[in-house]
Parts: sequence; C-alpha cells; structure tokens
Amino acid sequence: FLIAVNFGAVGIQSADWLHLFSQQNGYEGASYVLWTIRIPRVLLAITVGAALGIAGALAQSLFRNPLADPGLLGVSAGASCSVAIGIVMLDGFRFIPTEELRVWAIPFFAFLGAIAVCFCLDYVARVVSPGSIAGLLLTGIALNALAGAVIGLCTYLANDEQLRSFTFWTLGSLASARWLMVGVLIGALVIGWAWIRTLLQDLNALTLGENIANHLGVDVLRLRTKVIVLVATLSGLAVAWCGMIGFIGLMAPNLVRICLGSDQKRVIPYSAGVGAILLVIADTIARTIAIPAELPVGIFTALLGGPLFLILLRQYRSRLD
Repeated sequence: FLIAVNFGAVGIQSADWLHLFSQQNGYEGASYVLWTIRIPRVLLAITVGAALGIAGALAQSLFRNPLADPGLLGVSAGASCSVAIGIVMLDGFRFIPTEELRVWAIPFFAFLGAIAVCFCLDYVARVVSPGSIAGLLLTGIALNALAGAVIGLCTYLANDEQLRSFTFWTLGSLASARWLMVGVLIGALVIGWAWIRTLLQDLNALTLGENIANHLGVDVLRLRTKVIVLVATLSGLAVAWCGMIGFIGLMAPNLVRICLGSDQKRVIPYSAGVGAILLVIADTIARTIAIPAELPVGIFTALLGGPLFLILLRQYRSRLD
C-alpha cells in the first residue's frame, strides 16, 4: 500500500507522511496529493480488485467453469453497454433532477446491464450447453460482440464530451478515484461478504453438481439467483466507475485454487486479496511507467491475464470437446 501511494508523477517523501494532517508551509501540496488523489486511488484499486476477484470466484463456482470471468463472459461489457446507452440515449441522465442523484444513475445502469448478461449466461449454462466450457465462452464472445456493436453505435452518436467518457470505459482507468467511490465499494464488499458467508456451504455442494446439491438440501434455483445478483452488483460497480478492467476475475481465483485447493471457504475470500494485490500492482505500473503520461490499467491486466488464459485453456482442453 505504502509503495503504491509513494510512486507517481509527484514523488512522496517520508517527511510528507509525517505532515499528512498538517497545513505547514511546504507540505500543503504533498498533503493534497495524498488525500485527494493518491490514497483514494490506491484504495479504489484495492476495492475494485477485491470486487472483481470475488465476482470471478462466484462466477466460476456458479457455472462450475474455471474459465468464467466477468470480462470474458460479457458481464463487464453488458454493464458498460448499459451505461453507454444511458449517457447517449438519455442525454447523460439529465432527466434526473439533482447532481447527487445523477451520480448513482451510472452504477444503477451498470447493474442492470450486468444482471441481464448474468441471467443470459445462466440460461446457457443450464439449458443450452450444460457443463460445456466452449458453449459458455462462445456465448461470452457473442455477448461481448453485441455489446461492442451497441457501444460503437453510441460512440458514433456521441458528442466530444461523451466520447471521452467512452474511451475511459473501454480502456479502464482509476484516474477519477474519489472517496465516495471507495466508500460505496467498501460498503458493497462488506454487505456482499456477509451475504456470501451464508452461501459458502451451498456453493461447495454446487461444485459437486446440481443433482447432488439438490439431494443435499440446497435450493439450487434460489442459490443461482443470489449468486447472479452478487456477481452483477460487484461487476457493475467496478465497471461503472473504473471501466472495463479485464482478467482480474479470471486470474485471482485460479491462482488461489492452485495454491489452496477448491474449497470455496478459502477460494472466495483469498480471491479478494489476490485480486486487490494484482490491480494495485497493475495500476502502479500504469501510472509510473511513462511519467508524466499515464497508461490505461486495462492494458496491463490484459498483459498479465492473456497468457494465463491460454495456459488454462490448454490445461482444460479435454473439457472443451
């Protein structure tokens, strides 16, 4: 955390930390950078990484598919598409009377897009091609393509201000970090984890198959609905404020599973920690590698996640047939 906060276009020295709460001459600038820019950004990276890690672990448990990821399956694209429609077709949510309420329109629309995609994926996983990794991945490709087409149309119809917003969502960035975003995501993670803890035993049963889970007394339909709402909420909030940051939800659960096994009581909480660490590292590299310019964090998560995805494809190639 301290390393990530210290590095950036404006260097932070040890003396700056000692005067963090001070308005003493010579330290106001560093104090402003820490409180307004650097600390909220690192905390946002931690919370978004944790949210995406949990969402990925839940999606993989729900679909019993180690390659399930909110980005690959189109959940993030669905959330981004919904927000794009809201900005262009609804004129930037100007029909909402106050700016305070307008801030919440983006997460709400992102949630609607994410949950619509989740229910579509759930239908494919249960009815169209049950147990098929290839079927789920192809569905994700189709949903990503459809969302991309809609976003492309919105981009064509957008003005200059809206185009800048689309670029932000497409590439993924934590540059607009604010304390409000951090607070909302922390609240969502706390409430979500309290809910997830009541589902861990049922999720372990679900990994054995729906029939066995039913025999063990698990209400599979209700469990699926709860998990879909959780995945959509966590993914939607992450996309709403940070754009499409891919592969965190794929990498974190698989790294945890390799080290600690498949018990959901370990996989889900540790995926949050690993996801947070991965995104903090990626964001720190993104904002320091080309100072004073800043690169989109989505580029670095893709560089990390792309090779891992190919390795996992090879590992699970027998299940693709």
